[in-house]
Amino acid sequence: MKHLLRELPPIHELQHSVQFDDLRTRLGQTPEQITKAIQQVINDIRYVLVNGMMEEQITSQNLPDYIWAQTEQKLIQLERDRITNVINATGTVLHTNLGRARLSEKAIEHVVKVAGQYSNLEYNVEEGKRGSRHDILEEMLVEVTGAEAAMIVNNNAAAVYLVLRALAKEKEVIVSRGQLVEIGGSFRVSSIMEESGAHLVEVGTTNKTHLYDYENAITEDTGMILKVHTSNFKTIGFTQTVESEALVELTQKSEGVIFYEDLGSGSIFDFREAGIGEEPVVREVIESGVDLVSFSGDKLLGGPQAGIIVGKKVLIDRLKKHQLARVLRVDKMTFAALEKTLLAYITGHARQELPTLRDILKPLDEIEAQCSQFITTLEPYQEIYDVEMVESTSQIGGGTMPDVHIPTFVVAVTHRHYTAKQLAEKIRLGQPAIIARIKDEKVLLDFRTISKDEMDQVGTVFIELAKD
Repeated sequence: MKHLLRELPPIHELQHSVQFDDLRTRLGQTPEQITKAIQQVINDIRYVLVNGMMEEQITSQNLPDYIWAQTEQKLIQLERDRITNVINATGTVLHTNLGRARLSEKAIEHVVKVAGQYSNLEYNVEEGKRGSRHDILEEMLVEVTGAEAAMIVNNNAAAVYLVLRALAKEKEVIVSRGQLVEIGGSFRVSSIMEESGAHLVEVGTTNKTHLYDYENAITEDTGMILKVHTSNFKTIGFTQTVESEALVELTQKSEGVIFYEDLGSGSIFDFREAGIGEEPVVREVIESGVDLVSFSGDKLLGGPQAGIIVGKKVLIDRLKKHQLARVLRVDKMTFAALEKTLLAYITGHARQELPTLRDILKPLDEIEAQCSQFITTLEPYQEIYDVEMVESTSQIGGGTMPDVHIPTFVVAVTHRHYTAKQLAEKIRLGQPAIIARIKDEKVLLDFRTISKDEMDQVGTVFIELAKD
């Protein structure tokens, strides 16, 4: 292997070769970028040779060709999009790993428009002076939630942290043991509270907490009662929780104690009317008298990632003035997407315009029609695929309504030459990537989360795979 190490050409020699100019012409890369790629390739080859790897793959004869082939691959990878579109065939509407809520067409158009031009993000056009980004969407949030005031931060975990830090630092915060949840990425309410400087006071038990538990825990050091939405799980059986109305009355009798409810998902649309889950509507929680409520922008709301805080004006004003408000603020593109999302609710068009609501409420006959269309597409390839439509269930996802399973239809696909795991991998590595489920050695495609615009793409991926 030492002779191959000695045969590795110097970088300056490669820079003056025909292949260097060819890459520059074909790929449009700068000399500096091509040089950097060559250096990385030479370092990689030196490493594998020193460690005795790829001994039969690299020879004196093919070494130059190998170097240029690897360099070209690195340059191609450089321009490859790191974040790309995928087709969600899992049936999980708010799939956290796949970006949660899809934006509406109007939201996307508004984001593009605002991103490509200057905007009034922090400028009051009417008065001709500096404005505040906190004011941009506050009126809309007040309208859809019924709160006195509102503000926006970058996600709901940030909202929880800001509220605790700004309003309960060095004070006791009472939380039911049954609500000390852990959300994705091992983020725990107790840990966030510790970081905020608030002092956690646990009351009740995992399955039962009574009003008297809260009453007995209130002291002169109590600054807040926190009620947390139990994302990702639901406790059933011998359970007891305290309703928000009762906690409102308790805090109103306790001077200086704030009642803050972290709703997590935060729905503006009442899914209960469609027979889906028991998720409370933000307006109802506000009307119960809660001081502050926070929720996510990219879950049931159907908008961009954001943490939305609504409630009493005197408290929201304190949050806006806190130094962390600047640290946790959102950018113009988030405001643009959220504006059109909220407008859909205000104008009564949310069910028609927002993909999240459309998918959750998607009629069974529409899903069945899409399944039939896909099956028809694969009819010429019956010698390759076995397909059948079967009844199944979809999930909301994103830690929302974990016990809710929505009836759906899926297409179960098997391939004559691939296992279910191999087939799922093949379509996942296709263009575009299709993410599906596996059950009983079959790949399941749930068309609840596949839009009509994606139907041709899904068909093409399977057709191309049949030709391999």
